[in-house]
Amino acid sequence: MTVVAPGWALAVVLVVLVAAAAAAGHLSGLGQSGPIVVAALRAVVQLGVVSALLAVVLRSLWSSALFVLLMLTIAAVTSAQRITGLGLRPAGAPRRVATLAVPIGAGSLPVLALVLATGTVPLRGVSVVPIGGILIGGAMSAASLAGRRLFDELRQRRGEVEAALALGFLPRDAVLEIVRPAAATALVPALDQTRTVGLVTLPGAYVGVLLGGGSALQAGAAQLLVLVGLLAAETVAVWMVTEQVARGHLTPDPTALPRR
Repeated sequence: MTVVAPGWALAVVLVVLVAAAAAAGHLSGLGQSGPIVVAALRAVVQLGVVSALLAVVLRSLWSSALFVLLMLTIAAVTSAQRITGLGLRPAGAPRRVATLAVPIGAGSLPVLALVLATGTVPLRGVSVVPIGGILIGGAMSAASLAGRRLFDELRQRRGEVEAALALGFLPRDAVLEIVRPAAATALVPALDQTRTVGLVTLPGAYVGVLLGGGSALQAGAAQLLVLVGLLAAETVAVWMVTEQVARGHLTPDPTALPRR
């Protein structure tokens, strides 16, 4: 069953949607028309390349596992750039990427291993890559959101951290005292999506199984696995990013974290 048929109709719809999004980004004053167009063009190119690559990768479990590791690396690079505002050229890029690979991997890979080891998801490339991608993508988004929110909070409330230090708090404890509530906001999207599933939205996994010919029960089971897996992956990722920030392992600005 073909869900979306490639062709001129699809191309026209995509162009109209991108133009509408870019126009809204400009007229609203958000200044995001350029990034919207660039993001859409990148998506077209990347999905075209990845679709061709996956035709080969999914034939082997080993190549599928290597592709998951590649996704993890790219996720770490993206999150590091998003949180610190630094690209790959400034000094320390490998350290920043490795630092972010830890929370993203620690959040997503154990969940993937669990569902594969229990047979909940078949141990095949066609299952490993999509589930791995969903979990890594969710952990990446949560880590990026948490990191950015934490540093914004620290810049705005630097005086409170310094006051805690003056009262005898250790640097880690002083930072955690301020940033933990802010870190929790990174889990709001995942929590809201899980709370409202079936009532407000029918997410991609559910719709995909239905359109692929599965039953409503199978679709519900698949979506529940994805949502709960994402909750676990994102919670661990946010927790670890919070710890990294509090311990000074991750900072875009040496002055962002007050020190004794």
